[in-house]
Amino acid sequence: MEPEEPVAIPIDGTLDLHTFRPQDVRELVPEYLLECRSRGILRVRIIHGKGQGVLLRTVHALLGRLPEVESFALAEETEGGWGATIARLKPLPGEGEAKERY
Repeated sequence: MEPEEPVAIPIDGTLDLHTFRPQDVRELVPEYLLECRSRGILRVRIIHGKGQGVLLRTVHALLGRLPEVESFALAEETEGGWGATIARLKPLPGEGEAKERY
């Protein structure tokens, strides 16, 4: 089996985990958040789906351990309800006020 090629994903403040393998989430989410912070995107919507809640719990556990995450909560109904989480990120040191998306 050949190694998989890296997949380029848009860094626009929304990460849809439906297109990734569950075992990739633990690396993917922190990397995506780091890239968002570097671009001044401090509000990120992570779409994990509703299902049985396994991915939701994984995402929340990750966010709770990351020092760059200021806060996180389930999205409002208009943004996916309990199928998505909104994470607020701390700006990079020296960045001051950064852009928010949405």
